[in-house]
Amino acid sequence: MARCGCGSSRCTCAVTAGAGVTVEGDGSTATPYVINADAADVSCDDVRPCISAGPGAAYDPTTGVITAHLSTDAGNTLVVGGDDGLFVPAAAAVSCDDVRPCISAGPGAAYDPAAGVITAHLSTDAGNTLVVGGDDGLFVPAAAEATVTVGCGLGGDGSAGDPLAVATGTWPYACSADTSGGVVVCGSDGVLRGEPRGKASFVSYFEERMYPNLTVPNGFDQPGASFLTDVTNPDPCRDALLIVWREVDVDFNLPAGAGAGYGQDTDEMYYTRNAGSSLNTDVHVQTTKTFHNANLLGPGATVNIPLDVTFDRGTGGATYNRIQINIRVLMISL
Repeated sequence: MARCGCGSSRCTCAVTAGAGVTVEGDGSTATPYVINADAADVSCDDVRPCISAGPGAAYDPTTGVITAHLSTDAGNTLVVGGDDGLFVPAAAAVSCDDVRPCISAGPGAAYDPAAGVITAHLSTDAGNTLVVGGDDGLFVPAAAEATVTVGCGLGGDGSAGDPLAVATGTWPYACSADTSGGVVVCGSDGVLRGEPRGKASFVSYFEERMYPNLTVPNGFDQPGASFLTDVTNPDPCRDALLIVWREVDVDFNLPAGAGAGYGQDTDEMYYTRNAGSSLNTDVHVQTTKTFHNANLLGPGATVNIPLDVTFDRGTGGATYNRIQINIRVLMISL
């Protein structure tokens, strides 16, 4: 060592160990000085003030515990998992109801948010030829060759700018055409057809019965004779309204002072009395009762029309010898 007389095998410089330091050896070549410095013991209290936390981490200097700092911003999905590690849950499945409100339709398209169906929006402007084809694609038919249309009830020349159209009139009635209007259909022969034509049919049934001067019963609405005929609606398309006329004629023999009457069902139609002093024979009057059948008669359907002839107030030996009836039916289908 310089200036310490170390030219010999031994250095004469003095070496003193300070705190925490040890010196070994005598400074000779064979036994050189060895200086050791032992680190002083460091406590947790000495170290912790030197540590702090930055973004994404939290540090408690009292306990020395370092943790993740989870954001409280809305929408954060980062959590601490069951193994104390950071965990990002898989994104939740997105439903159709979540997505559909985000979608709307612009020009040329239509969108149903309830069903999620997007369709083409075809214009209703006059002259538009765009349609949906058989394969659900948009289709513009090839322009038809210009023709001149001749015929009643049609307008237009068949071109794209002036297509064929049915010529319609003005509805002249107070009722609605939607609820009261007829229909026009295409027949199997390709001809336009209107609704069935109205029909009116009339049928008549006649019967006469002879009796051996039977006594006219007393009282009211006493049974006499029953008649029945069938009526069939000839219209294959429409219901029919039935107007019915029932005619009855009874021949009475009336001794002097005798009286008798007849009726239809429970309705007395005729009563007569002999106020003279001699026998009156074959006294009769033909009566008619008109009514409509309660229900409409369906197409091709059949209904029974009955007629019950009744007697009443037979006195003084009154008798009858003939009953003649006529049932007439008018069927109207419009």
